[in-house]
Amino acid sequence: GKDRIIFATKEDHETPSSAELVADDPDDPYEEQGLILPNGDINWNCPCLGGMASGPCGEQFKSAFSCFHYSTEEIKGSDCVDQFRAMQECMQKYPDLYPQEDENDEKSSKDLEAASMEASAAKEEEGSS
Repeated sequence: GKDRIIFATKEDHETPSSAELVADDPDDPYEEQGLILPNGDINWNCPCLGGMASGPCGEQFKSAFSCFHYSTEEIKGSDCVDQFRAMQECMQKYPDLYPQEDENDEKSSKDLEAASMEASAAKEEEGSS
């Protein structure tokens, strides 16, 4: 398989290593990148997303996350309430895949939605004055 076992003797450790480190190639498409690729795009394969970009609500997640990432609103993401609501509604259909947070959790999705709605309402009031 992919793993290889190498046994080292005491003598092997007595001489300095001749291994050379190779710099990462930023153009290597197989090299793990972070959340944001060098060109500014979102890396949907980033392990940091925990697989949220795939699965039954992957498209809704991508839509909401993209909207938030590229948002230029003063309150970042305040223009993304509809996308986050669609993602939440999708996730509620699959409770085994997307368990809901505990009611005592400060970062519950209801709090997030309420904060987004407050931001949206504040923005509307600001625009009407």
